[in-house]
Amino acid sequence: MVKIGFVVEGISDKKLIESAAFKDWAKQECGLEILDEVVDAGGNRNMCSQKIGIYVEKLMIQAKPDKIVVLADLDPEDCVPCITERKKIIGNKEIDLVVIARKAMESWFLADTQAMRKWLEDENFQLEKPEETDEMPWDYIKKLGKNSKKQRGPGSKKVFARKFIRDYGFDVCRAAKHPNCPSSQYFINKLSELAG
Repeated sequence: MVKIGFVVEGISDKKLIESAAFKDWAKQECGLEILDEVVDAGGNRNMCSQKIGIYVEKLMIQAKPDKIVVLADLDPEDCVPCITERKKIIGNKEIDLVVIARKAMESWFLADTQAMRKWLEDENFQLEKPEETDEMPWDYIKKLGKNSKKQRGPGSKKVFARKFIRDYGFDVCRAAKHPNCPSSQYFINKLSELAG
């Protein structure tokens, strides 16, 4: 079993990686043990080559992983033109895999139609391009929640991520099956390859 340690950009990413459903999938389908010590870098400004080394070192000391994965966002507000450039900015030779979610990881929530329908209590919910919302995915989720007949809004990002994963059954593999969510597909495919 290959031990995988994660450095993530924010709280939604952390909640996904720490979830029992994700860990079970990784173990059963990929032969990966997702370590409990998920390091939250606390925002995209900390996900650069000058700072990422601190988080990688912390992870190596705390968890002693076989492989290190970084999950970050391609936030258009940061003026980074593309995924390749974002990966260059992150850098670090100790990292085995860097995955960049388009705009933000919350777009993966939008791509899981089944979980979104359950949360919104709307069987008609369907989003054609979850990684191409006009606003940031979290802002789009907030708008959906406020406009829903049943919801009053998602609350804080931390609470929403935990509940959306645990109570509404978010599944990153379902998000990866969405025809227009390539970053979640890349995440699943590359993780599967890490087991060797």
